[in-house]
Parts: sequence; structure tokens; C-alpha cells
Amino acid sequence: MAHPNPRADVRPTEQDDVAAAGSELIGGPVGRRAGRGGGRWAPVRVIALIAIGVFALGMAQKAPCYGSGWFESATDQYTHACYSDIPHLYQGRGFADGVTPYFESIPAELSSGLQYLEYPVLTGLFMQVAAWLTPEGTSNPHPAQTYWLVNAALLMLCAVVIAVCVTRIHRHRPWDGLLVAMAPALALTATINWDLLAVALTCAALLMWSRSRPLLGGVLLGLATAAKLYPILLLGPIFVLCWRAGRWRAFLLAAGGAVGAWLAVNLPVLIPAREGWATFYTFSEERPVDFGSVWLIIQQRTNAELDGVNIYATALVVLGCAAITVLALSAPRRPRLAQLAFLVVALFILTNKVYSPQYVLWLIPLAALARPRWRDFLIWQGGEVLYFLGVWMYLARLNGENQQGLAAGGYQLAICAHLLGTAYLCAVIVRDILRPERDPVRQDGSDDPGGGVLDGAKDAFTLRSAPTQPPVPTAFVDWGVSGRTLPTPTTGRSLPPDDVSRET
Repeated sequence: MAHPNPRADVRPTEQDDVAAAGSELIGGPVGRRAGRGGGRWAPVRVIALIAIGVFALGMAQKAPCYGSGWFESATDQYTHACYSDIPHLYQGRGFADGVTPYFESIPAELSSGLQYLEYPVLTGLFMQVAAWLTPEGTSNPHPAQTYWLVNAALLMLCAVVIAVCVTRIHRHRPWDGLLVAMAPALALTATINWDLLAVALTCAALLMWSRSRPLLGGVLLGLATAAKLYPILLLGPIFVLCWRAGRWRAFLLAAGGAVGAWLAVNLPVLIPAREGWATFYTFSEERPVDFGSVWLIIQQRTNAELDGVNIYATALVVLGCAAITVLALSAPRRPRLAQLAFLVVALFILTNKVYSPQYVLWLIPLAALARPRWRDFLIWQGGEVLYFLGVWMYLARLNGENQQGLAAGGYQLAICAHLLGTAYLCAVIVRDILRPERDPVRQDGSDDPGGGVLDGAKDAFTLRSAPTQPPVPTAFVDWGVSGRTLPTPTTGRSLPPDDVSRET
């Protein structure tokens, strides 16, 4: 069915100087044939193909390790920046020996001190399916490398799902999906671990929420939480925004769907194999300060053990979430869901005791939805690429015999680069919330195109003296394109209160 109030797609090359300049490398700004319709150059097709191409480049970047670097040398996988957990855990967690995750313990000589697999249940299932698809026996002389290839193929599908979902969440901004498809950090970190599974499910949940299907969105969010812990954080922004808009039924459907889906996946493992199931949670709690975090800088600079880091990190997350709640309830206009989602997940990462290189994958789609401006996105990505190179050079120095690589001081600067890059993007998004006229997504007259039942809703509760929804101005000044003033077309549709009829 056609959209009740159709309007032309927003083309970044017409609004974003960086996008316009970059488009010259591929023939100039997007033309009239690249529309949302079913043509061969429809954005979703183009972006899906670009995502596959960028992912393939990332696989090629890991080529130096595929031959021997993962196993025959202590440092080659670091000096070539091609490290991946996947082939190591194929052997180290018993998949090569047919060990069933959670139900059977890992042989002591393989486990590095862990008795069971230290991943959530849905990720464990993903790993097991890849192991079943990996050929065994004399016909496969390099099973660990083959296991990596099988996982890479499955993770590529996840990357395409992510890019397509971001393309479809904001109906009139499909080309923002290019930010995801062309992200340098996506190519570099996609096959380090299995994070893309949770990210794909999270993006699918956001797509369903944007289509006013909160129950299905909640189910997908629960499945994402069964693959990685961070997606459950998104229920916080949904709760706060539903509070401000008075859409409690939508929140309850989403929360109920999330809890039900999580239980449906976890109970079949929790009940018969409680100790194996709990390993992920005990490992996360007992894990010491690790690479990439601000806590590691403090520990290295002070030579302190930081035994209470779990308490410190939890306190910072609670305080940060309280501040985000106040911001959401007191902002001039209700913030968009993607803005609060990025802030909450970024807060969790910035305060965590480990900030692994692949954690950037959690933020890439949220950044594309929250702040679709190429300049800010590339500044942030630059810090992440710098850290990606820095951590491997630091590990090369730690594991090599000739002390070649990055010293601790240089590695600390690399940590600062990606921490400050993430903090910079948070600051820009907070500014957009406080000054909604500078929000790129709202410059075409939209409210929250990814907000589902929240899109166009009036305020029911705020911390402001006058709880009203400010009218959309007749024009916005786009400060990212040399001060050009953009006309504001007709605003998008507004759903009636609790319009979730498609769920019943």
C-alpha cells in the first residue's frame, strides 16, 4: 500500500558536502533513476551489493592469516592486523572435537581455564551450526581456516541484513544505509568475532518498531539479547520515549516480546545445563580490565589492580542513563529513538572494562540512523581504524621476542583516539537533541521516521514547564552544507494513540 503522505527521497549528495564530494569518485551525485522503486538501481539493491563488496574487502584483508598466520607464528596475525577469534576458538572451545556447547565441558588442555563456552546461547548455536557445516577428515587439511570461511559467509549475510534494515528504517532516507555499507570499521572487524549476528537481529528489531509492530520488534530484540547482552539496553530508550509520548501499550508489547523470546531461547539450555549456560555471565563478571578501555589506561598509568571496576563501571552507567533520561524528558522536542539508542549503547561501551575492536559494529547502524552526516561519521571511523591498527601492533610487541611493535604509551594514545571519537559523536547527537533544528533527519519536516507509533505523537509528559510538541518550522538551516536553507515539505503521517492494530 502506498505511503499516505509520500514525498521524495532525501539524497545526501544534495545536502551533505562530504557526500557530494565523495560521489565524484563514482560518477557524481545520485541521479533521477536511483529511486525507491523497483528499478535496478534502487537504493536497497545498491547498498546490499556495496555491503557485500566491502565485506569481501575485509575478508581479503585477513588473507595473510589464512595460510599460516593464525597458528604458525606468534606475531604474524598481529603484524598483518588479521587476527580473528573464530579459528582459534574452533579448536580452543572443542568444536573441532565435537564437544556440544554448554552440555559438555571443554577438554582441559584446550580451554585456557574455561570449562564451558563463554558466549550467550544464540551465539553458541551459530558457532555450532558453522562447525556442522565445516568438512572434517583428510579431505580438509585446514579445518580451522575452513571454519573461519564458513563463519565469514554466514556473517556476510548478517552484514547485508544490517545494511538493508538501516536502508528501510527511515523511509525517505534510504541512502543513509551507505554509511553502514561503506564503513571502514565494518570491513576490518566483521570477522573478528560473532557480533554481527546480534547487530543484525537488533537492526531487524528497529525496522519492525519503525513499522509500528512493537511485539515483533520486541521478539527480535529478545533474540538479539540471546546472542549478545547489549541489545537489551535499547528497552531503556523505548521506555523513556513511550513515557514521554504516553504510548505504554507499545512499550509493554515490546518488553513482553523481548522477555518471552529470550526465555524461549535460554530455558532449553538453562534447565538441563545450568553451569554451562551461566558461564557467559560469570565470565563477564569476573573478567579483569582488558584491552581498549579507559580502565586499562588508568591501570597502566597507576599500576593499580582496580579490583572494584565492576562497581565503578555500573555506577557510571546508572548515572549516565539517569542523565540521558533527563535529557529525553526535558529536550525541546522528543528525541528520536536512534539518538537515544546510540547514546545508551555508547555509554555502556565507554564505561565498560573492555572495549574490543569489534564493539564498533554495535554502534555503526545506530550512528547511521542517529547522525547521518558523513563528516562526523568519518571522524569517528578514523579513530576506530587508528585503534584497530594500534591494538594489533601493541599485541605484536607483547607477544614478539624482538620487542617490535607499539609501546604502552602509543597504545594508550590509540585507546584515547577511539574513546574520544565515540565521545565526539555522542556530543554531536546531544547537541542535535537540544537543538532539533540541527538534526539532519528532521530537516525535511520529519518527526521520528524510525519511531513507529512514536512518530508524530504529542507529548503526554515532560520535565519542561509547557509539555507541548513544538511545531515544525517552515524551513531549517542545514549547518552541514555551507548554511543552505532547505524547504520543509509536508510532515509525515501521525499514528493515533497506541496504533498497534497489526499486532492483534
